[in-house]
Amino acid sequence: MSNIRSNNPFSYRDLIYKALIFVCTVTVIVYFLPRDNSFNYQFDINKPWKYGQLIATFDFPIYKDESVVKHEQDSILSTFQPFYQLDTNTVKVAVSKLRNDYQDHLKKILPSASYLYYLEKMLYRVYQTGIISTEEAGRLKQDSTRSIVIVESKLANPKDVSLLFSTKEAYTFILGADTIHFSPEILRHCSLNEYLIPNLIFDKHRTETAKKEVFDNYSWANGMVLSGQKIIDRGEIINQETYNILKSLKKESLQSNESIIGQKRLVLFGQILFIAIFMLFFMLYLDLFRKDYYGNKGSLSLLFALIMVYCVITSLMVSNHLFNVYVIPYAMLPLIIRVFLDSRTAFITHVITILICSVSLRFPHEFILLQLSAGLVAIFSLRELSQRSQLIRTAILIIVTYAAVYFSFELITENSLSQLNASMYIYFIVNGVLLLFAYPLLFLLEKIFGFTSNVTLVELSNINNPLLRRLSETVPGTFQHSLQVANLAAEAANRIGAKSQLVRTGALYHDIGKMVDPIFFTENQIGSVNPHKNLSYEQSAQIIISHITEGLKMAEKNNLPKVIKDFISTHHGRGKTKYFYISWKNEHPGEEPDEEIFTYPGPNPFTRETAILMMADAVEATSRSLSEFTEESINNIVDKIIDSQMDEGFFRECPITFRDIAVIKGVFKEKLKTIYHTRISYPELKK
Repeated sequence: MSNIRSNNPFSYRDLIYKALIFVCTVTVIVYFLPRDNSFNYQFDINKPWKYGQLIATFDFPIYKDESVVKHEQDSILSTFQPFYQLDTNTVKVAVSKLRNDYQDHLKKILPSASYLYYLEKMLYRVYQTGIISTEEAGRLKQDSTRSIVIVESKLANPKDVSLLFSTKEAYTFILGADTIHFSPEILRHCSLNEYLIPNLIFDKHRTETAKKEVFDNYSWANGMVLSGQKIIDRGEIINQETYNILKSLKKESLQSNESIIGQKRLVLFGQILFIAIFMLFFMLYLDLFRKDYYGNKGSLSLLFALIMVYCVITSLMVSNHLFNVYVIPYAMLPLIIRVFLDSRTAFITHVITILICSVSLRFPHEFILLQLSAGLVAIFSLRELSQRSQLIRTAILIIVTYAAVYFSFELITENSLSQLNASMYIYFIVNGVLLLFAYPLLFLLEKIFGFTSNVTLVELSNINNPLLRRLSETVPGTFQHSLQVANLAAEAANRIGAKSQLVRTGALYHDIGKMVDPIFFTENQIGSVNPHKNLSYEQSAQIIISHITEGLKMAEKNNLPKVIKDFISTHHGRGKTKYFYISWKNEHPGEEPDEEIFTYPGPNPFTRETAILMMADAVEATSRSLSEFTEESINNIVDKIIDSQMDEGFFRECPITFRDIAVIKGVFKEKLKTIYHTRISYPELKK
């Protein structure tokens, strides 16, 4: 019974497995936790300071705001002079080419030699002024550069950008310098572009060196905070000046933390200790209150895997600044555990996970409040998941809970409605949509960890399922018996708080082995045909017992879950085929039979649900043999059967209480009276 704990033998293998899963979970979570800073405050301008009084522990500068820095640096760049190297050899090459081309073909184009002299003079003039490429001219204009420094040999002279020629401007200048004496139309036929090559080349090295020197001398700060100086106190509104000081403190804290390896080690040790303590508390809870989960590798693996996955996802999102953590459907965790295990374990696991995730978020108060509220709503609103509509309803309730709790929290902490954060409500809606993916995820977790959800049980209990349809067609008597047992067992499970859908589904499949030899079972025999008359008691007993082994074979062949197979193997426990056992003893007085021949393979029931089915199966089958259906006869048969099962010790290793059994008896009596109630005989019409 439930008051007696089964003392499982100590196993080093189980101990090693639990130690490994503990160490692996702590290691993985700590590995992904952010450790890149020691500044654990969150703040925003025009918002109240949520923490205690903050005192500077070291001297640090007050850095300028990013917009100020950008404006000042843009001003510096507008007066900065880039360096260009003057190539004095370019003009010589251009003039030499012009003369050669004149002797070659330009003499035929130009009316006189004066055009040649004019072009030479113009080339010397534009090259002396300076030619830059069109791309360079565009870049200087884009950067608002007013002047450059021209380097010739060891001399450096500044020059206004407006006085320089681009290749296009030099071409236009030569064409229009003297239109009275020299025709632009004739000059265009001289291919002037071939003689206009940039002689000012950008000197990247000198420019970058000069720019670095300018920025090295730039002051990034506009004040200092001295050690011991008060920065802000709890409840004070963060103005622009205080905001800049806090940002400066954060920047200095990050830089100093990067240089202090010892501090990083302390942070790492603190994280390991923090995670290990909470995971140890979780394992102690399982050992004290949920020993069945603690001893089951599938349950333990599922719980630790869910905690680890949520903590890792949270750490990755925070470290890489991906979206917002409020889009993560944390309420899915207690929902999954509630469906597979129970509400208390779901809540404890959810609390442990949220507290660990809060380390990544640097202790946000509202995060813990919101997630705990959503987790409670998920647990309360979804006791058993059997339809998709239930999950949609839960998702809507969770969205409403998020919004209501966050809105109330903002009203407490903010000064006016205009400062409310509307984007958070969008995150809550996304969270609710992602929560709907729990439905397909349940199927995946079933296969990985060996669980069976209510969704699967509902699908299996559909009488159009091929195996059940075959049961109804092959052995209709057994099928009707299974339906009656399912109704009795489900109602009893509801009354004592057991899993009604599980026991209903198990009841429908518990006798599927009778399809192999249906005629040997009373409910399927027609008239007075009884094939047991031609068999010995031992042979008959073995045929009856075989419906257990045959049922398990069918269950394996049809991929039925293990929890359903448990109902097949335990619904007779280690009981005996009493009709043939007692008949044999009556015919062989003074002799003892081989009891194993007459004994079912078992095992005895080990859950409340399998115990309920054993009672319901025996009560329903025996009630059919009553000669009269009165209140007294039904009460007597129910008490007799269940009391004899208790006396034979079928429920010794089963977590069921005497109170549960008393309630179950009452349910069976009520249901059987309803089923076999006396009907009124209708009078015949006298002619």
